[in-house]
This record gives sequence, C-alpha cells and structure tokens, in this order.
Amino acid sequence: MSCTTILVGKKASYDGSTIIARDDDSGSGRYDPKKFVVVAPQEQPRHYRSVLSHVEIDLPDNPCRYSIVPNVLPNRGILAEAGVNERNVAMSATETIAVNERVLAADPLVALQSADEANGKPETPGGIGEEDIITLVLPYVNTAREGVKRLAELLETYGTYESNGIIISDVDEIWYVETIGGHHWIARRVPDDKCAIIPNQLGIDYFDFDDAFSDAREFMCSADLTEFIETHHLGRAAGTQGGMNGGHCNPRIVFGTATVKDHIYNTPRAWYMYRYLDLDDAENHTPESDDIPWCLEPEHAVTVEDVDFLLGSHYEGTPYDPYGTQGTEESRHRYRPIGINRTGHMVAMQIRPYAPVESRSIMWISYGSGAFTTSAPFYANVDDTPAYLRDTTPEVSTDCLYWTNRLIATLADAHFYETSNAVEGFSEDVRSFGHRLVERTDDALATAGATDAPSVTARLAAANDEMADYLRKRNTKLLGDVLYTSSNLMHNSFAMSDRWN
Repeated sequence: MSCTTILVGKKASYDGSTIIARDDDSGSGRYDPKKFVVVAPQEQPRHYRSVLSHVEIDLPDNPCRYSIVPNVLPNRGILAEAGVNERNVAMSATETIAVNERVLAADPLVALQSADEANGKPETPGGIGEEDIITLVLPYVNTAREGVKRLAELLETYGTYESNGIIISDVDEIWYVETIGGHHWIARRVPDDKCAIIPNQLGIDYFDFDDAFSDAREFMCSADLTEFIETHHLGRAAGTQGGMNGGHCNPRIVFGTATVKDHIYNTPRAWYMYRYLDLDDAENHTPESDDIPWCLEPEHAVTVEDVDFLLGSHYEGTPYDPYGTQGTEESRHRYRPIGINRTGHMVAMQIRPYAPVESRSIMWISYGSGAFTTSAPFYANVDDTPAYLRDTTPEVSTDCLYWTNRLIATLADAHFYETSNAVEGFSEDVRSFGHRLVERTDDALATAGATDAPSVTARLAAANDEMADYLRKRNTKLLGDVLYTSSNLMHNSFAMSDRWN
C-alpha cells in the first residue's frame, strides 16, 4: 500500500484557504514517472474504457478544462492522481485503504473476470478505481458536494475493484470519501477548523447517520448503509443496533482493519502527523495506537510549508528516524516513513478565497522523495504547463524535473548529513521564490484589472514558466552540489595527503 494524505480546513490554514495534499507513492519496487498537464475539453473522452478493469462508460458532452499530475507511462491507464478544474474544484485520488473481511463478504469488490472461451463465457468488466476516478468526475462538477454525488453515482452503478479514499475540495469545503466494499461509500466533510490525516487506513472515526439522511451538512453515505450494517452484522459495539449507537457509529471499527501490519506501516504515520500538529493532545498516543483521531484542531495555523514538511518527513526528532542518531539500528527502521523512496509526487492544492476566481487555485507540486526536494507553486487555470514538468521522459534525463529530483535523492541519501545543508538551502530558496512569484503575479493581475479570461490564463502560464525556469536552474545547481559532495565521499577516494593524516 502507498500514499499519505493531509487535509486542512479553511479556518485551520494560515490564509483561509482549503488545502488538500497527498503523497502519490508507487507500490514496493516500482517508480512511476510523473508529468503536469492540462486536459482541454476537446481532449476529454466521450466514451471511456478503463485499461485495468475494461469498464466502459459514456461521459457527458460538457467537460471543462482541468490540470492534472498523472503517470507518464500509460500501461495502467491515465491515473490522473491530482487535479484542479477551471471551476476551482480540486481532487486527489486515491488514498489506498482497506476494509475488513466481513465487509468484503457482504459487498465484494467488482473485479475484472477474464473470458472463458472453452466454456463460452464472455469477459465481465470490473468496476472503477484509482485509474479512472478523477477523469470521470473532475471535468463535470462545479462544487465539492457535486463531486461527491457524481462519484457516488458511479460507485453505485459500476462498483469498484479496490478500496480507496478520495478527496474533493472547493474554496469552502473539503470532503473525504471512503469506499465500503464494492458499491457502498461514506463521506465526511472536514470541519473548517480542523486537519484530517490519513495513512492508508480506513480513517473516518465518527459518522452521524441522522445528518447524512437529513440535511447532509457534514456527512453523506449510501442510501441503504444502515440496513447494510444491520443485515450483515457489521456492528461490533456491544448493545447497539447494527453498530449504531444513537444514530452514530465509528466506521473505522465497523468497516476497517487494525492489524499488526497496520502498526508497522500505517498508524505510525498518523501518530507523527498528529504529534507535529498537536503535540500536547498526541502525548496519549503511541505509533501503534489504533485510536488516533481522523481529524484534529492544530495548535497553530497550518502553512504550505507544514504540509510540505510532513509529507516528506521521516520521524525527525524520534528514535524512528532512518537518518537519525537516536534509538537503535532496529528502532530507526521499525516503521514506514511518510516521505519514502518511491514517492512519485506530492501535490498540495490550495484554493484561496481572497484571490479572483480566475487565479484562485494553486497546485504546489514536487516530484520524487520529499526528504530531498520541496514543492513549488503553479497556477491551475492555464491552457498549457511548463515543459520542464510536462515533458517527463520514460527514460532518465536531466532535462525534466522528475528525473533530476530522483537523481538528487539517490545521491544525497547515502550522505544525508553531508548534503543536508545543500538540500535545505534549495528548499528555502524555491519556496521563497514561489511565494514572491505568487504575490507578484496576484498584484500584477489586480493592478491590470484584467477580466479577459485568455489574458489572465496567459499571465498565469507566464508565471508558471518563470517558476519552472527557476526550478530548473536551482535544481541543476543542487545536483552539482550533491554530486560533488558524494564524489568526495566515495569509498575508493584517495589523495597523497590522506597517507600522512
């Protein structure tokens, strides 16, 4: 399993924005190159066929433009992963999660079944999954709520072949959707003053059915979910009706898992994020606690830098840091870090209430392992993206951001402390330049009073090109610095002066 998610409500963020962010991590032993592209309405399919599940779906004829950060290789489909449409709706899909065997027995996942020619049995398509979700939802919705409803209709109609968490946001709301078996689902709105943290587990720990089946202000779900729980004896709380307790339930207990593997792979990541965001309240939890809250009120307003740090973190300041000096050799490799070697990208999507609609959404993008890079801001509402992020090649090349960051991380990993100053200096420079560029671009748009959409999108694209040009120059310098330091520390290095030291 892979990926880590942080969601920041508008009253919990430093500037009133909603922020949704996720590490897109490849499976073990696999590294998926990433690119940043725009999908124009004429490029959006009208009839969709999934590569992995072969499901076929007719799509509406009115898609809008949207920007995504998908895989370069098409072998597993589009896998859009993170995106923002021109109506300022953002999506991140998906956070791989797991449901328990009782749920899977009651509502099996909808897997592709190959044809059996010998017995005259045709192929049966599977449901939708990570490959498909953003492509099927994002171009057609105006708000996050609309996104939840469209996704729900697709899940109930076609089912899914995997368990996933899906994030949908706009300038006012953030919704988190979890699939329950093959066709069922729940969704919870992130409270405005809270952050939610999700590390590859079914995470929602409180659900209000009374709200879901009335005003749906904070909760939504499948129409038959209470009957589904009761019929299949999914509730576990003693003395409750089908897992219900006064119209409430804990979905994590009813639907989720809590295994020894979770305590190695998942709960430690939630613990570290909780510890960073709310140290005092987190003192009652350990890396292996099963009751770490899904959402919390942070001690301080959360910045993009906080998100960037957490999604590239590796238990800094604890005995579990693989690069640290605390603890033992065993403790330093006991738990899976958040920032891992096989991170393909981190995208934090910030939707700013104080900015005009045309320039409201920013995608903070980084490629590769977060411990050795940082995110940079790119406006989402554009017609094209910079070549340095767009034209990622399948083969290794320093002509694109993805491979340059991968090379830097691999070289720096072996000499973490010797190269850390160079990496930290790079991160500080990129983020400082990025913030200045955004402020300068916002000011220029406000001064010009531009309302003509093509003019605005052209200005935003020019800012993105400027950010990419800076990234290219600064990344090239960092690669040179890391290469020099690592070269001097090679095991076969020798100089005559070494003999006399």
